[in-house]
Amino acid sequence: MSRTKRPVRWITAAVIVVAAAVGLYLFQPWRLVTTDRVDEAPPAATGQQGAAAKPLATGSFISHEHDTSGSVEVQQLEGGKATLRLTNLRTSDGPALHVWLSDQPVKQADGGNLDDGKHIDLGSLKGNEGNQNYVIPAGTDLNKFSTVTIWCERFSASFGAAELKQRA
Repeated sequence: MSRTKRPVRWITAAVIVVAAAVGLYLFQPWRLVTTDRVDEAPPAATGQQGAAAKPLATGSFISHEHDTSGSVEVQQLEGGKATLRLTNLRTSDGPALHVWLSDQPVKQADGGNLDDGKHIDLGSLKGNEGNQNYVIPAGTDLNKFSTVTIWCERFSASFGAAELKQRA
């Protein structure tokens, strides 16, 4: 082997190793096969044990970038507080997943529009399966934010979304 080819091979190997490390960090492919289950109890409407919260709006998830199912419910709590409850959620695990309220309509085939308007980030997705609660900030107008999405911030993609239908 000539001496001029050794540096080229070392540089090529180093570039491949760096590219693989960056790719693993960004895409986290192992998360496609991992499951993080969360089972939080529903919030109580009052300080009384066993009292149910009043449902304000409900919806069911449809899939976008990943198979997503489950239901959502906005629940009225004491003192004007509200919470978003995800029930029987099933979706893929992924990097930087968040729960958003969006003012954009749910589209069947594509969720790429859900970051076009205004949105409220309710926080990181606690688990890709199960039942979980998210506090809705005080003063949020649910007539304006009528969509819930599981949003991947790293890739600007909706894993799945649900349209909130107001309860009478």
